[in-house]
Amino acid sequence: MALKEKTITLRGGLKMPAIGLGLWKLDTGLAPELINSAIEVGYRHLDSASDYGNEVAVGEGIASAIERGMCRREDLWVTSKLWNTYHDPKHVRPALERSLTDLRLDYLDLYMIHFPIALSYVPFETRYPAGWFFDPDADEPRMNLACVPLADTWGAMEELVHSGLVRTIGVCNYSTALLRDLLAYSSIPPAVLQIERHPLLRQAKLVRFCQNEGIAVTGFSPLGAQSYFSLGMAASKDSLLDHPIVSDISRRHARSAAQILLRWGIQGGTAVIPMTSRKSRLLENLSLFDFELSSDEMQRLNDLDCGQRFNDPGVFCEKAFNTFCPIYE
Repeated sequence: MALKEKTITLRGGLKMPAIGLGLWKLDTGLAPELINSAIEVGYRHLDSASDYGNEVAVGEGIASAIERGMCRREDLWVTSKLWNTYHDPKHVRPALERSLTDLRLDYLDLYMIHFPIALSYVPFETRYPAGWFFDPDADEPRMNLACVPLADTWGAMEELVHSGLVRTIGVCNYSTALLRDLLAYSSIPPAVLQIERHPLLRQAKLVRFCQNEGIAVTGFSPLGAQSYFSLGMAASKDSLLDHPIVSDISRRHARSAAQILLRWGIQGGTAVIPMTSRKSRLLENLSLFDFELSSDEMQRLNDLDCGQRFNDPGVFCEKAFNTFCPIYE
């Protein structure tokens, strides 16, 4: 990616900002003001999902920013995601429409399948967001896996594009094998793959495959373990922000460790969606285009790759939801 290129051109010509604000774990009470602050300092890419449970508050922030003249709707790139309980084709459009209502929008720029995991339908009036458990009040609550082919779900996603409710569609947490299969049956190929990606988990073959196939890649958790400490899914020793190699490169450029990690993602040709609830970090995370890592520095960070995945349903579903549900080998 060119040093000053701040967007990634998707299949079909749409341009997605390379830096977005990830909204997972953003407190609903903070969301409206933080969205306003983010848009004020220059963010135009907001990465949301129904499962995050904060789309109403995010929508309030978006509406406020537009009403105050901070941006126009067409200036924003807003992503949301189809949750696992809505994979049946008849539930796909209602799920999207619920997100649109909550976000106060007429359309999404990108709608994605959140996980290649189909769960039994939970009506909105029963529980929304539905979460992972089918019945959290059961004596032994578990996930209830559903037999819905991913091809059927994707067909319903394509209909959202035809209807004008979304500009483009994509997938999250797919493997190369699932992508190959999707490309074989889709009439609208996926524009974006969103995956966990940081120097401890480069996913180099998957990223290369996507680049060869014209699928843009967005890396979530681009700072590594930070989002997972509070969930007990990572330990302090896993922190990349304190890693001596990251710290050394940080000193060389007089940049924060977070900026080094985010620049690594951008320079590798992928979008990044760091989350922060601190206004002071917003501009810092956005300021990645006035410096460049050397090829040696990129290689030193690449060499940290050890396959360390923090967001793995094959691990956390069994621990948290009493159901073994692997999707990665």
